[in-house]
Amino acid sequence: MLETGSTAPDIALEDTAGHAVRLADYHGTDNVLLYFMRSTTCPVCNSHVKDLAGRAADLTAANVRVLVAVPEGRAAAAAWQAKRELPFRVVTGQRGTPHEAVGLMKKVFGAIQQSGSLLIDRDGVVRHTHVATMPTNSYDKKGITKAINDLPTTGPLG
Repeated sequence: MLETGSTAPDIALEDTAGHAVRLADYHGTDNVLLYFMRSTTCPVCNSHVKDLAGRAADLTAANVRVLVAVPEGRAAAAAWQAKRELPFRVVTGQRGTPHEAVGLMKKVFGAIQQSGSLLIDRDGVVRHTHVATMPTNSYDKKGITKAINDLPTTGPLG
């Protein structure tokens, strides 16, 4: 997983419509929160995304764009996104999974996909990382909120 303070690589992603998504596209304009789900069928991960969706207005006001990264392919991701009417872009990997691109591996005999989050500021610097093997620990709401509040050009997040 990327380390706090490091420069984020320009990860090759695509959204559910098949459009290329590059982290570099946000440099100079937006902070990016990547939330990595274990899978779209994980009820715990789905509750975390629901909480993020409930905070969408506050995140937008803090100039944070949320990307929900899923390990499934584009068709499955699009169906999942449409069912939930999410206010965020849902992304998959162009080659492999987005999880692999940042070092989130499958643990416990290769059966459980790690999940977590990355906050990358508008200059491409990683400001927050959180990794969990068990999905109950994958959403660090307090850590994300603190990292957003510590960004140099955003207002406080509730």
